[in-house]
Amino acid sequence: MAHLASRSPAGDFLRRHPTIVVGGILLLLVLLAAVFAPLIAPDPIAFEPVNRLKPPSSSFWLGTDSLGRDVYARMVYGARISLIVGLAVALVSVLAGTLIGLVSGYFARVDAVVMRLMDGIMAIPSILLAIALVALLGASVKVVIIAIAIPEIPRVTRLVRSVVLSVRDLPYVEAARASGTPVGRILWRHILPSTAAPLIVQATYICASAILTEAGLSFLGAGTPVELPTWGNMIASSRLYLQIAPWTIFAPGICLALVVLAVNLLGDGLRDRLDPRISRRM
Repeated sequence: MAHLASRSPAGDFLRRHPTIVVGGILLLLVLLAAVFAPLIAPDPIAFEPVNRLKPPSSSFWLGTDSLGRDVYARMVYGARISLIVGLAVALVSVLAGTLIGLVSGYFARVDAVVMRLMDGIMAIPSILLAIALVALLGASVKVVIIAIAIPEIPRVTRLVRSVVLSVRDLPYVEAARASGTPVGRILWRHILPSTAAPLIVQATYICASAILTEAGLSFLGAGTPVELPTWGNMIASSRLYLQIAPWTIFAPGICLALVVLAVNLLGDGLRDRLDPRISRRM
């Protein structure tokens, strides 16, 4: 039976792509915890000063923070903000970067102008640009998503543009152009599918980077509002109590590291799976 299980499609996929399986399982567990947070965790903003800085116990699984709030509850609810920010930034940057990259790569007349604009955005440190936008527009989840997504758009644009430049002069694209096919149809049916594999991999790395950036902004006080239970806010508010209550900072820090690791593992596995050269070697 063990021999048959090892030959099953699931066992073969696990053997060939363990990073996809491990990263996917970790990410799925965090996603389930975020979705069912009201069922598995108490109120994350309810505070009891009498229970402040309590160590982990049967009543408080991960202890309490300086205001008596349950660290476990805040950690579970914090997964919601991190996943929302990561997925939203990846979606916004991929959609905008794909559209700009298709236009820039296909139309040579606008390529120079667009790419110089993208180079200008990339020249600004992403964390400084995000801090400036948050300071200008105010601290909220939407503003944080926009502030993190803008520096990622040029990277996606350059990736899509490079793919478009490599396929726009291929015979099947030339044939479609010669037959009078509209430009929009050529971009949608003949060029866009070639960008799918690298975009999927790039989106996973953007998601992981966005989660870290959001935590960094919250730690600096330039991210989401301080009353929201996010991992960055938890780390920021607990740094003064590291020596006397280390559990208040270790729990969100470990969760942040595990989620970023899971997304990166998933991205590495998808890269190996979608890249024909790596797949043939495997």
